[in-house]
Amino acid sequence: MAPAIHDADTLSLDELMKRLKDLVSRARSGRLLRAEMADPTVTVTNLGDLGVESVYGVIYPPQVAMIGIGRVSEQAWARNGMLGIRHVAVATLSADHRVSDGLRGARFLNRMNELLQEPEEL
Repeated sequence: MAPAIHDADTLSLDELMKRLKDLVSRARSGRLLRAEMADPTVTVTNLGDLGVESVYGVIYPPQVAMIGIGRVSEQAWARNGMLGIRHVAVATLSADHRVSDGLRGARFLNRMNELLQEPEEL
């Protein structure tokens, strides 16, 4: 089961977290609405808090894509000719090619990376 938060892209972070908490509570108690379980959606799964380095998702219809987030780790990183340590997490994307293509997926992952470089701006 992959319950959905509708119109998540239009919500503030506070409202999104409020709806997520409510959705998880209702999912665990078996009180989800049919539309929350049947609409095509993108699923985000974070197994990083369990120590998993990367997630390779398997899409189960009606899902159209899955974004997997792995754990944050320190890694050597070269930038502007300098080598340093940086916090890095692996993000993966599995998508249904009947709905989208690799170019759109690559653009999405690149944009997500850009946004996460300055989380205070979100």
